[in-house]
Amino acid sequence: MSEKEKQKVRKGEELNEAGLKRFMADQGLIQNSTGELLIDQFTHGYSNLTYLLKIEGKEYVLRRPPFGAIKRGHDMGREYKVQKAIKKTFPKVPMMYAYTEDAGIIGSPFYIMEKIDGIILSYQEAKKRDITASNYPTIANSWLDTMVELHQVDYEAIGLGDLGKPDGYVARQVTNWGKQYIKAATDEVPAAEKVMRWMEEQQPTSYRYSLIHNDYKYDNIAFKDTGWKEVIAVLDWEMATLGDPLMDLGTSLGYWTMYKDHEVVKQGIPSPTVFEGNPSRSDIVERYAQKSGSPVNHVVFYYVYGLFKIAVIAQQIYYRYKHGYTTDPRFANLNKAAELCCNIALRSIQTQKID
Repeated sequence: MSEKEKQKVRKGEELNEAGLKRFMADQGLIQNSTGELLIDQFTHGYSNLTYLLKIEGKEYVLRRPPFGAIKRGHDMGREYKVQKAIKKTFPKVPMMYAYTEDAGIIGSPFYIMEKIDGIILSYQEAKKRDITASNYPTIANSWLDTMVELHQVDYEAIGLGDLGKPDGYVARQVTNWGKQYIKAATDEVPAAEKVMRWMEEQQPTSYRYSLIHNDYKYDNIAFKDTGWKEVIAVLDWEMATLGDPLMDLGTSLGYWTMYKDHEVVKQGIPSPTVFEGNPSRSDIVERYAQKSGSPVNHVVFYYVYGLFKIAVIAQQIYYRYKHGYTTDPRFANLNKAAELCCNIALRSIQTQKID
């Protein structure tokens, strides 16, 4: 995790240091519960809160739900369970150290894991590094290879057969994300209603099953070095489940803004994919089909779904900001980002194109 992405803990998002140190001592992570604990907060993420813990010459990462979350997600136990289980056959996850449901320690369930030292390629990180166009084909290929590898994990063999109900997954997602959008809505967005209605009518009824990450994008993976050929970790597993792998791909396509996209789109969904040298969304679809050995049908549906899901997530975070559950200034305009995603999705429906 990049040192450049952390800061001191935001006001209102502090941790109970005394209780945390006692827990860490009980779990055998530290020797003395009275020693000095330094806490920083990783600032890149928009959902679950992530902290860097420094104590007794060691470094750990702690994950907890956001304050004032309005949805049923943010299940720390689920996130911990998935990463602990998948490590057996898919080593590209941090080591899990401890988990507790005891909200009395820091105010919520949480878990502690290994700190990964790698390059997390956010938009700002990519811009600072001034990565050349010739590097992005390698970056994209490594990113996509890891996604395909994840989708081929035998989830039954590693004990994750009870993680979700893949049968009927697409229909449930379309319905549930629609309900969540309505619950978190703060503005009238005509495109959102049209997109929800279209997805209900056009959703595929036959699809493959696999373990899916559900938030797979450049800044949720860590590269080993600037050779860009090795992904050492996939991060942020809060939405992982069993379902249609093309829903995973669709979410990734939603985040995959391109240098040819309109400036408003690139600013609304900032991503390293906007820099020249990255493959197009259509290229990603074609390469995924080749690497996975499975065709990608209904591509417009999956792209639209991905955009709408991103819209809902942004709107939910804005809802928390508007109601005072968080003071993070990055969230002040996320309602506009949600509306933008809905408008892009509607345009894709109308043109039947994803580029």
